[in-house]
Amino acid sequence: MSAPTLQRIHHVAYRCRDAKQTVEWYARVLGMAYTNAFAEDHVPSTGEFDPYMHVFLDAGGGNVLAFFELPNQPDQGRDPNTPAWVQHLAFEVADEAALLAAKAHIEAHGIDVLGPTYHGIFRSIYFFDPNGHRLELACNIGTPEQHAQLREVAPVMLEEWSQTKRAPRHAEWLHKDPRG
Repeated sequence: MSAPTLQRIHHVAYRCRDAKQTVEWYARVLGMAYTNAFAEDHVPSTGEFDPYMHVFLDAGGGNVLAFFELPNQPDQGRDPNTPAWVQHLAFEVADEAALLAAKAHIEAHGIDVLGPTYHGIFRSIYFFDPNGHRLELACNIGTPEQHAQLREVAPVMLEEWSQTKRAPRHAEWLHKDPRG
């Protein structure tokens, strides 16, 4: 039996504190259109009673971001054993000018923004949504040659990491911003 042939990510779902506030924030701050919602008293997959509102937002390019508001569940938290910078959603913007314009727009809404940060083949900014989810906007700056080099060293890096649990240096150039 072979693995399934995936087409794309259908949607990614996260929890939110308030569905209406979340929909309005994503529309205002990131320009996402609210497309539809499901609301049930019983979970279709398990049958258990757990009322929810499940909202869907158009993230562009056929990508859908969804949220669940779960009023009968304990307040949402985050994994205390995982640093806040690890779990995040990253969205792509067209170029560095769009990244800088997005940063100014987001900051104009009173939101703290970190960056731009250099990652070798892309630059990005970071901020949090009203639910505490870390978001990233990134623009690609890498060349085809750089991407080819990363694909080439990826298996070696993974094997080295697996053996040593220390950062391999095969792509050290990723961390040296030519702009200083």
